[in-house]
This record gives sequence, structure tokens and C-alpha cells, in this order.
Amino acid sequence: MKTDKLPLSLYVHIPFCKKKCLYCDFLSAPACAREREDYVKALLHEISAMAEFFTQYRVISVFFGGGTPSLLSAGQMKRILSAIRKRYCLCEDAEITVECNPATADLKKMTAYRAYGINRLSIGLQSAEDKELKELGRIHNYRQFLDTFKSAREAGFANINVDIMSALPGQTYESYIHTLKSVIYLQPEHISAYSLIIEEGTPFYERYGKDVSYEDVKSMGYAPMYPLLPDEDTERKMYHDTVRLLQRAGYMRYEISNYAKKGYECRHNMTYWTGIEYLGLGLGASSYVKGCRYKNITDMNDYLCNCREISFGQKPLLCEKDGTINSSLTDEVLVLTTQEQMEEYMFLGLRLKKGISVNRFKQQFGVPMDSVYGATIKKLKNERLLLQHGDNLYLSKKGTDIANYVMSQFILEK
Repeated sequence: MKTDKLPLSLYVHIPFCKKKCLYCDFLSAPACAREREDYVKALLHEISAMAEFFTQYRVISVFFGGGTPSLLSAGQMKRILSAIRKRYCLCEDAEITVECNPATADLKKMTAYRAYGINRLSIGLQSAEDKELKELGRIHNYRQFLDTFKSAREAGFANINVDIMSALPGQTYESYIHTLKSVIYLQPEHISAYSLIIEEGTPFYERYGKDVSYEDVKSMGYAPMYPLLPDEDTERKMYHDTVRLLQRAGYMRYEISNYAKKGYECRHNMTYWTGIEYLGLGLGASSYVKGCRYKNITDMNDYLCNCREISFGQKPLLCEKDGTINSSLTDEVLVLTTQEQMEEYMFLGLRLKKGISVNRFKQQFGVPMDSVYGATIKKLKNERLLLQHGDNLYLSKKGTDIANYVMSQFILEK
């Protein structure tokens, strides 16, 4: 059915987990059943209140992230989805994803998910080696993951993503390839293969925040307290062989860390990389609407209190004259300049294997790409980090290896 409504994605943050992983810096924490229910009630008020600003949009994807969204009961998930369907124009073929950790959703819950219209699961495996899972602080083992994956198939899910990670403490090239091949054997429709990033404020940062090499450890003359991270050469070999093995198995890399069988690219994540607007709902959730970036408050008590105000008939949400959404739930508002929008167009779009469209840049910003980035593009092409085929500008294999460097070249001087 044709419509003039603009595309919009919804991100729904569920900030609960059974136990915080040692590498995780996401906004999440353990919570009891009452706390989870209080949050769901508040979230329903936010969903309803924000809808009045998005009547001109059609929702093409909904993504429940966390935390561990599958900790919610089937009934709570049904109430949230019902509120979205009631207040937003949800496309009939919308992609609706729930992140799920092994051992947090059984066959009964997954069957209920399918009945509610959830059509995609993203299961966080990370590693097929129990020893590596323990080092990460994960709450599950590989057998529990297999049981979860089997239950998802039995429940009727025909679109499943599996997350795996490389460059883990104590991980060898051989153990990583074993994980990769184990997942390929299961034939999920999508695989996300991320390299571990040591984030400040996590237990892993205390252990690995200082760049200690194998040579440094050898010079100490004694064994390190914690397993070492793989060296840079091993990490790069892991990445290259991930691309090679997945391609051989029928998975195409369409983004730096994401691989899919034909037609199963993650529609929701594509919105982030292609500049489609999205609304973040829930504690600390981020949004991108009409050239502005928003971030919700991150204090749970403040979030619950402000949502209660909405439920009592007060209106803390106002549209200002400049087009931004002024909300008592918003902690940060960043109105992007044209320059900042150009920068994001370049370094978000270049994450995709197909890269960016030169013509679309001109259509969107009213100036040729070369008039802004001509010298930079010429330099990166000469360094064989960027390639161009027709209208598409994209990273070379060499450029993908040092993608952060390439993308940093598109930051314009203020």
C-alpha cells in the first residue's frame, strides 16, 4: 500500500539483566519482578505520549535491546507491542526484533513472542567455548545456547541472528574458528561478529585498559593475573577468516561486523547507517529525528517519576518553534549542523560494504561531495583505502582493516 508517511524505526530499551557481563558498558542492571513491572508501566506512558509527534511516520522496524529484553514476561512484551500498534502506524511487514540471551527464554515464551508478531530474534552467544564464556562473565554455557536456538526454531522463528565475539581473553585463533564454524553449522539467517572493545568503567577496563603486550608480560618473568588478549596480528587473521568462511557458507558481509544470507540484512540497523530517523523509547534510549539527536535520562527514579506525571494527565512534552522535541524525559538534545550531518553521512555510510552514494550526498546537502571532501577522497584513494565504482564510494579491504582511521579523515575543521 502506497503511503506518504516517512519511515521510522523504534528502539525500545529494556535495562535489565540477570548479571552484568565483565565487558559491558550498556545501561543495564539486575532488577526484581516488581521493578521490571514498574518500568514497563512507565514505558507504556512514554510510548503513548511520544506518539503525538510521529503521526506523519510509518514504523518499519522495532528493536527491543538491553540489557536482556527476554527477561520480561510474555505478557509484558505483549502489552508493549499492543501499545505500539495502537499509537503508531506499524507497517504490516515491519521487522520486530527481540534480543535474547540463552537461558532467559523457553519454548513457551518464544511461542508467545511469535504469536504477538515478533519475527526476529537476536541471540547473544559470544563464544562456543565455556571457558571463554566464564571469562566474559556470561550467565550461560554453550549447551544452554543450543537449547535456546532449538526452541527458537521450534517456535517458528525463521529469522535469527547470533552474536559472536573475537579477541576475547584467553581466546586462540583455533578456539574462535571453532565458535564460528559451530554457528555456521546451525545456519542462522544472520551473524554479527564483533571484536571485543575494552570500555572504560567496566571490570575489563581495570584488567586490560593498559596496553600490555606479550613482550611486556614475558619481561615480567611471571604469569599474568588474567588471561591475555590475542595480539593484533591474530585479531586481524580472525577478522579476515571470518569474512572468508562466512562468504563460503553463503553469508555476505554487508557491514563491517554483520553478515547475512540474501534478504536477511538487519533492517533496523540499516536505519542507523543510512540516516533514517529513529525514536528511542525507555531509559537512556537515543533518538535521531529531523536532524537532532536526543538521549533520554539515565536515572531510573527520574524516569519513573516523569512518566508518572504523564499518566496523571500532565503534558511534559512540547514541540518548540525550532522543531526540536522538548521533553522532561530528555537528558541531551544535539541539533546537528549541516557540517555534522555531512560527517555522519560519510562515516556511518562507509560502514556498509556497498558504501555511500555520491549522488545522494548532492541531493541531500545541495553541494557535490567533491566540493567538501575532494582532497580527502583523492588522498584515501591514492592510499588504496577507498574505492569507487560508479556512484558508490566504499572501503577497500585495506581500508576496512583500518576503518577508524579512514572515517576520522571525514571530520571537518570547525
